[in-house]
Amino acid sequence: MESLLTVLTTTDSPEKAEALAAGAVDRRVAACAQISGPVTSVYRWEGAVRTDPEWQVLFKTTAARYDALERYLGEAHDYDVPEIIATPVTASAAYAGWVAEETAP
Repeated sequence: MESLLTVLTTTDSPEKAEALAAGAVDRRVAACAQISGPVTSVYRWEGAVRTDPEWQVLFKTTAARYDALERYLGEAHDYDVPEIIATPVTASAAYAGWVAEETAP
């Protein structure tokens, strides 16, 4: 069975989240993406603690396509240091097969 990942990023608007999601699916580096938000992010940036609304994008991909998804997010994202966190997941064989098929180059 194909090794699957969920990959999380955040951005500061729903439009940017939709563009990142659509771009990843169009490039076949993710089979699908879910957008949630707004969420409240509290973080330190340039020496100050900030609180901002963000939208989370959760991509479904294979371990084999992770590097391509990370490259895409690094190029397409407008943050200086975008959050890109990958988590291994266990999924049904049918779902894993679908993700593998949809992310095949």
